[in-house]
Parts: sequence; C-alpha cells; structure tokens
Amino acid sequence: MDIRGKTALVTGGASGIGKAVARRFLQSGARVVLWDLDGPALAAAASDLSGLGPVTSHAVDVTDRRGVAAAAERVLAEAGEVDVLDANAGVVFGGDFLSVPEDRLQKTFEVNVLGLMWCARAFLPGMIRRGSGHLVLMASAAGLLGVPGMAAYAASKHAVVGFGESLRLELRRAGLRGVGMTIVCPSFVRTGMFEGVKVPLLTPWLDPEALAVKVVDAVRSNRLYVREPFMVKLVPALKGFTSAAVVDWLGDLLGMNRSMEEWKGR
Repeated sequence: MDIRGKTALVTGGASGIGKAVARRFLQSGARVVLWDLDGPALAAAASDLSGLGPVTSHAVDVTDRRGVAAAAERVLAEAGEVDVLDANAGVVFGGDFLSVPEDRLQKTFEVNVLGLMWCARAFLPGMIRRGSGHLVLMASAAGLLGVPGMAAYAASKHAVVGFGESLRLELRRAGLRGVGMTIVCPSFVRTGMFEGVKVPLLTPWLDPEALAVKVVDAVRSNRLYVREPFMVKLVPALKGFTSAAVVDWLGDLLGMNRSMEEWKGR
C-alpha cells in the first residue's frame, strides 16, 4: 500500500504505541484520525501531532458498539473512507488469575477483543466494497505464549491472533486480496502500561517509536506479522518443535515466568 494520501484511524491514539504509530503515519504522508477514551489526552495528542499533517480526533469508548458505529459515521462524513484501521486500544490488569477482580477480567475482554471487533465491523465493509484497505490488530507476545500474572491479558491477545488469522482467511477465500492484515506481537513496550515489569533476558524494553516504524512498514508491504524483538520470532518454532517442559525451562531461565511479579501499570 502506498500510504501517501490515505486515511489511517488509530484507536488508543492518545498515547503510547497508538500515538507513535499515528506519528509515523503522518510522517509517511497519511491523514490520521485519533480515537481514545481519554478526552484531555486525546486533545493534547492531536495538538502535538497536528504539525505533521492532517489530524482529527474523537473521544470514543471502543467497548460501546453503538458508540463505535456512530463515531464511524462521523468519520466517514468528516474525513471520508478509512483506508487503514489500527486497532490499538488495550488494557492490562496484572496479578494471578484468582486475585484479579471479575470486573477487570471482563474489562480486559471488552476492550482488547470486543472493542477491536466492533471497530473492524465498522470499517471493514467499506474496505471490502472498495477492494482495498488494511487492518492492524494489536496483539502481543503474550498472544503467542502464556505468561504468569497476566492470564486474562494473554487470553485476550491469543483471541486477537486467532481473530486476525481467521479473518484474513475469510477475506482470502472471498478473493479480497486487496484488504491486508497485520497482527502485531511485541514483548514489553516502554509506555507505562507495564510499569514495574522486570523484562526477561534477551527481550529488552521496546521503544514505541521504533515499533511504530515496523508497524507502518508492515502495512506498506502487507506483512502479516510484526513480532519483536528477535526472541519473539522464535516462539512459534520453540512451541512447535520442543516440549512444554523445555518452553517452561526457558521461561524460568530467561525470567519470563517471573516478569509480572512487581507489575504496577500506569
């Protein structure tokens, strides 16, 4: 995809990875629409990014499917068709499964999975009608490998991976090769969302701006996966060609299985 002149909508765009990806889209010549639940942070982000290119913003709760549909209609009227949807909005609540309050377990799936689906249902039909577009789904390395202390988060990101792969095949079966898909699976990104985490050996903190470059490059080249850093690229092979005992041993050795013990979050 030639991004120049295209419209990219980024959910969770007021901060972190979302804001970094929005910045990179603007630097690549795209128009950007920011969605976020945090109104003041959203206004600040739009102001900060406006010097790079056309930016509009809407305060949207992605868990409200009717609100998402209404906001999508406003975007269509104000900015035209959306060429790239970057479904980036997400939450994490650390702690062993039985210690996490039930409302937080529910919120994890409402934002990370259902919110992403409501956004896809709002913009995918237009992409199908035009025969072009791209979906960026924010998953996680935890969508490829279980991590103690984030069972609900890992489950939600496994769901994102399964959704993305299945939807891609549905589009392929329908002959819609012009609608692309990228599933982003980073390890811990330095955004504040994972404050207090002790990153495992060989998987250093990721910089959101550097990750954003890889995400936008993946949209350009229609690459299905962004897995960062290098150790994350090895996870599917490790799980496929070794035993669970070996994977557990490596998780202990590298510190992955203890990484969330001092999680604080934002």
